Amino acid sequence: MGSETTHAPSHLPLPHILCDTPGMKRLLILPVLLLTLLVGNPAFSAEYQKGLTAYESGDFATALREWKPLAKQGYAPAQSNLGVMYENGLGVPQDYKAAVRWYTLATEQGNAIAQYNLGGMYTFGKGVIKDYVYAYMW
Repeated sequence: MGSETTHAPSHLPLPHILCDTPGMKRLLILPVLLLTLLVGNPAFSAEYQKGLTAYESGDFATALREWKPLAKQGYAPAQSNLGVMYENGLGVPQDYKAAVRWYTLATEQGNAIAQYNLGGMYTFGKGVIKDYVYAYMW
């Protein structure tokens, strides 16, 4: 029992009713692709983790170096973290407009932390005109 390994099947059977038409089969591909993107790319994970470790130890230059390429490639957690760095001037000159830009990119992908932070930017008018409607929206 101790050294046994369980392997997941290479495919899961789908109920016949869901796969009766070619259109339905194509629709099933979309959630699988989205799940693959959500699970994450191992290379992104390693680079992101390296940046997170650096950030937590106060090495903001390394965090920036690791996260910026990921953020430019559209990785929402890195975009959100760059927003935090620019908002607070951590390893970069404080730049509210840059923070709003990074938060917005992450927000558009549904990143909840970026949404909250972007709402705060609108609440206090940091880098944007103070707008309580947008603040509430985010």
